Amino acid sequence: MAENKDKIIEMVEKMTVLELAELVEALKEKFNVTAAAPVAVAAAPAAGGAAAEAEKTTSTVVLHSAGQSKLQVIKVVKALLGVELKEAKEIVDAAPKDIKKDVPNEEAEKMKEQLEQAGAVVELK
Repeated sequence: MAENKDKIIEMVEKMTVLELAELVEALKEKFNVTAAAPVAVAAAPAAGGAAAEAEKTTSTVVLHSAGQSKLQVIKVVKALLGVELKEAKEIVDAAPKDIKKDVPNEEAEKMKEQLEQAGAVVELK
């Protein structure tokens, strides 16, 4: 079992964020599960704004600048969005620019992390 687990982990490490998202969806369908975790009954929030913030499940990934490693950021944008090199360069050159809108928060965090590792300045809205 440990050998199979290690092989699976190795395969997942090599996947792009988009491929991982597709894998998660396929697993949900295959095993008929949802991502919703059990929720404990909680007291009503004191402020309406807090409830609206808690319900936000998607984000917009905004590239503010490519930083010092523009080429690396272009490569990451190309991989994340599945676009051609020329289009990825145009996106990076147009910064500040929304990279992707209405992305599930978990995926948006992963995209932000990858872009920041490449040297970009990124914000989630």
